[in-house]
Amino acid sequence: MKRIIFEVLLVLGLGGAGAFGFFTFQKEKASAAQLAELTQKTEVSDKKLEQATAELDKAQKDMPPLQSKALQLEALREALVNGETLRDLDAAYKKEKTLSPERLAGLGALRLLTKGGDDPATVEAFEKALNASDWGSRRNLICASQKALASVGKETKVLSECLPTGVSKMPLADEGKSTAKPVKTEATEKTDKTDKDSKPEKESKADDKSVEAESMDDKKQVRWAYEGELGPENWGKDFAMCGRGRSQSPVDIRTPFERTKTSLMAAYQNGPLRIVNTGKTIQVNVAEGSKLRVDSMPYDLLYFQFRRPSEEFVDGKPAAMGVHFFHKNKEGKTAVLAVMLKEGNENPGIKQLWAHAPAKEGPEQVVDSVKFNPGNLLPRELDFWGYDGSLSAPPCTEGVKYFVLKTTVNIAREQIEQFPFKKNVRPVQPLNSRQIIAS
Repeated sequence: MKRIIFEVLLVLGLGGAGAFGFFTFQKEKASAAQLAELTQKTEVSDKKLEQATAELDKAQKDMPPLQSKALQLEALREALVNGETLRDLDAAYKKEKTLSPERLAGLGALRLLTKGGDDPATVEAFEKALNASDWGSRRNLICASQKALASVGKETKVLSECLPTGVSKMPLADEGKSTAKPVKTEATEKTDKTDKDSKPEKESKADDKSVEAESMDDKKQVRWAYEGELGPENWGKDFAMCGRGRSQSPVDIRTPFERTKTSLMAAYQNGPLRIVNTGKTIQVNVAEGSKLRVDSMPYDLLYFQFRRPSEEFVDGKPAAMGVHFFHKNKEGKTAVLAVMLKEGNENPGIKQLWAHAPAKEGPEQVVDSVKFNPGNLLPRELDFWGYDGSLSAPPCTEGVKYFVLKTTVNIAREQIEQFPFKKNVRPVQPLNSRQIIAS
């Protein structure tokens, strides 16, 4: 009997020891898992700490240049605070009938430094600069005006390429407290089509290089087109000048003409080929140095674009295609030299361009190995018809001088078919009271 009791007690003891060992093992296992989790979190925290330390070091290194810039800005403000320079500039500009976008933005900048962001005339100057700017050709000016308006509390959308690297949104002054209504301008409305995730363009595109070319954005957000609901007949809904302008382009060139002694001389130079499909046309950006002289006034060639058919009509008929050479002078005035391309023999210059022209919309392609002279697309004779017109695409800014060459240039049927756009022209516009001149 004693033996049986002893065996029972032994079994119970061994069972209890086993249970204790099992529960102890499970507890240690859970503790090990928690320790592993804590170790992982510690490693993540260490990495974040290292990253924060690196960012702090960078910020400390960036601080002296920022302090220097702040001192420079403060020095400018203190030098202008008495307002004498602003009064002199206001007095000088009052004598001008119209101010260029550059002058309007410059006036706004001076007022911002002198009067601050609460001055209504400061906001008005920047808004006028935006409305007067042809989209793309003055991207630096557009960026400056948009950022200035945002800095004084106006809710205006800033182009993504205008923002500093790593910044996705331009903060408003006193963000969260501002009750300012959005600034509605032809230029700011157009920023709605900018892709939120778009990257800054290449440095070669940062300069003023495109009057009519669109930035490379999501096609779904493009605000105008050459056909359909966003076609020319509806441009005036979003771009006021396209609908109410009285000196719009293109026109049908017909007699009578007024004779002029104005002369043209093109001095175009070789340069690396920089070609882009804008989604609206094929455009070639031109390096500095090529000029068009209108009498004694030099205009710098910025770029040229192709149209199919030609936008200009002569006696009611267009040519197979056309080329627009866009120029600006030191005063910011735009001059367009238009060449009409008729179907005929193969054009060697266009053959060279088409070999590198992108078939689809995208960023500028730089072909350093290819040198191209825009003069290869001009006829020998530069006799012309001329008139005062506008950009022939939104925002349809007026004040553009057009010189349409009388002599056409050949282009082969195959080359016409290789152009990736079937039709990219605006219909001819009423001449109204304008006079066409002829050399």
